[in-house]
This record gives sequence, C-alpha cells and structure tokens, in this order.
Amino acid sequence: MKWINNLPQWLVWGLILPIIVLNGWAILLVTDYFRQLFAIFVGANLLAFILNYAVRWLQRHGLSRARAILVVFLLALSLFFILTVTLIPVLMDQVNGLFQKLPVWLVSGNDQFQSLQSWALARRLPVDLLDFVARLQETLLTQLQPLSSGVVGLGIGLAGSALDFVITIALAFYLLVHGERLWDGVFQWVPSHSSSELRRSLQQNFHNYFSGQATLAMLMGVTMIVVFVVLQVPFGLLFGLAVGIMTLIPLGAPLSIGLISFLVGLGSFWLGVKMLVVGLFVNQTIENAIAPRLLGRFTGLNPAWVIIALLIGARVGGVLGLLMAIPMAGFTKSVVETLRAKDGTGDR
Repeated sequence: MKWINNLPQWLVWGLILPIIVLNGWAILLVTDYFRQLFAIFVGANLLAFILNYAVRWLQRHGLSRARAILVVFLLALSLFFILTVTLIPVLMDQVNGLFQKLPVWLVSGNDQFQSLQSWALARRLPVDLLDFVARLQETLLTQLQPLSSGVVGLGIGLAGSALDFVITIALAFYLLVHGERLWDGVFQWVPSHSSSELRRSLQQNFHNYFSGQATLAMLMGVTMIVVFVVLQVPFGLLFGLAVGIMTLIPLGAPLSIGLISFLVGLGSFWLGVKMLVVGLFVNQTIENAIAPRLLGRFTGLNPAWVIIALLIGARVGGVLGLLMAIPMAGFTKSVVETLRAKDGTGDR
C-alpha cells in the first residue's frame, strides 16, 4: 500500500470517491430490496431500546430482568390495546372529517385570496395571487382522492401488515432478553481495540437522542393539543398529535405548525394566525427553555449535516430512516473523530 501514499492527493481522492459512490448505490439497492425486513429489524430495535428504560427502572426496584421484561411487555401491550380501542377511532373520525372539510376550506381560502387580490389591484401592487391559489387548489384536490382512499383502506393495510407487527413484537422481546449476546456477536467483527468504544458511542448517541427527543415530542404534543382545544381549533386532537410526532424529527415542529396553521387559515384566517403565533411561541419556549436541559450536549452536528442526514434517512428507510438518521449521523461523527484522533490529525 506504500505506492498509494506516493500518489498525489487529488488522484487518491479521484480513486476513492467513485468507490464510495458505487458502494453507497449498492447499499441503497440492497436496503430498498429488503426494505420490509429492514423496517421490522429497525422497528424492533427501537421498541426494545425504548422499553429497556422501563425494564432497567424495574430492575433497580428489585425485580429480576426476566420478570421486569414480562411486566413491561404486558403493560405495553395493554396500553396499545387501550389506545387502539379508545384513541384510534377518534383520530380516524377526525381524519375523515378533515378530508370532508378540506374542500370547504379551499373554497373559503379562494374567496379570501380573491379579496386580497382585489385590494392589491386597487393599490396597483404587482401581486398575482389567483394563479397561486388555483395551482394550490388543484394540487390539494388531486391529493385528496388518494388520501381519502388511503384512509378507507387503512384497515385493510393494517390487516395486511399484522404479521409484520407480530414479528416486530416478537423480535423486540427477543432483543430485550438476548440483545446483549446478539450485539456481542456483531461487535466481534470489529477490531478489539475499537469494539468497546464504538459500542459505547452507538449506545450514547441513541440514548441522548431518543431520551431527550421523545420527551420533547410528548411534551410538545400534549401542550399543542391543549392549546388547540382552548383555541377551539377543529380537529385539535389530530393536529396536536401530528405536531408531537413531527417533533421527533429536527425542524419538524415549526414546519408542521406552519402547515397546519395555513390549512386552518384557509377556512378562518384569524384562527390560522392565532394558531401560528401561539404555536410558534410554545415551540420556541420549549426549544429554548426545556430542550437544552433534556438534550444537553448531543451530536454537535452542523445544521447542514442534519438536513443531509434527514434526506438520506428518508431515502433509505422512510419514516424509520428519519428517526434513525440523526443518532446514526452523530455516531458516524464520533467514529470519524476517533479515527482522526488515533491518526494524530486532531480532535475534530
């Protein structure tokens, strides 16, 4: 390998970059082909990772690990059953109601934009909102039909994925019981001098992200549901839950608040403005007052790399890819910094 060190730097990178691109393309093909298995494995690992917090808490209070796992799983399944019976039907009714209300909101929004266009023309302002509204209405109405069909067929989709759900639950249970041995076998393929450090870094990045981000998402979701109910926002439960879920993804909360406020503003302009102002105020309060204490020193990733990681995660794994993108990016950053430190090239 000495002859490689004697080559010019630009030529070395010229040889390495195509190999990296080809390997990345091959990984995308493989993950796309095994997307279903990838989703089951990642979903089971995330579920086991989250439930393990409760298992460890019960262990600290005197239960053996086997009994703690059994108790946590029974409680988790009971909670899932209760939510399925109580919350899911309400959400489905609100989703169907939203699809029925959306055309009315579009018509109301069209009237509001026409009034605004007339006001602008009266003052000779170079604004053309009607074309924008026409395109927006056409896009939303085009998407309305498949979305409605998707809601109607959601039960069929859930039935079709029941086997995947059962496999995911079973695999999560196995990972809680025998996960340590499984990961010991995986990290045996890593050089012994790096195995423990890489494993610690991987666990720390996932712990920091999900323990903090999941708490923020729960807090944000509950707060926004209360805010929307107080403001008498239609479908407040659905919209508040959507904001909470989007909080799991960086930049997801303000983006979802803006989109939901715009959607409601089509039907009632001032209600949309109030939603936007109050929602962003709540988001900034939580982000600035609570998030730093929960997340602490997280990944140290540049915001540009966060966006890139989210795009790659969405392309590779869809929703699960979005959830995995940031901790994996933080883990990759830690690995690169460790390798550079060992090479004596610095800490960053």
